[in-house]
Amino acid sequence: MIAQIKGRLVEKTPTYVVVDCGGVGYEINISLNTFSALDNEELCFLFTHFIVREDAQLLYGFKEKSERELFRLLISVSGVGASTAMMILSSLSPKETKQAILSGDVNTLKSVKGIGAKSAERIIIDLRDKIGKVEGADSISVSSNNTIKEEALSALVMLGFAKNSAEKALTKIMNSGEEMSVEELIKTTLKNL
Repeated sequence: MIAQIKGRLVEKTPTYVVVDCGGVGYEINISLNTFSALDNEELCFLFTHFIVREDAQLLYGFKEKSERELFRLLISVSGVGASTAMMILSSLSPKETKQAILSGDVNTLKSVKGIGAKSAERIIIDLRDKIGKVEGADSISVSSNNTIKEEALSALVMLGFAKNSAEKALTKIMNSGEEMSVEELIKTTLKNL
């Protein structure tokens, strides 16, 4: 396994770089986030993920270790290959990707080329808990807030309110930053609908 590469940046494109390491040029696939972070450095250091397939040996590089970890989580989802994971990481920042997964935001993930509703839902279901554990306490509180929001939304829909308008009202109230129980959130939302 090739875990990292440090060498002279020979070629840089939005999709790959060539890094000269001891006279050997390694072609490394990168995301647009890594492309932006590299600037025009002479010496470059990348965290890598090496994939060996029957027909190819592929090297993926990331400026930040956290982006590589997110890539590894994404490719662990059934139906999400390395190309799709790189498309996600090129379309959204790692922070936006994690936030979309933690908040269950299917539409943000669907905005990525090649990701449909089912794939987006599968990514959210498979990775929500894993990202919550990796992120630590802040993400866990986001996750618990998300559970409260889901419960409140479910209750409002059962009361006969349109899902979209109820979700908008809930989001507006939750963005105020006030900590509320599910009951308080539902009552406050009912006053605003």
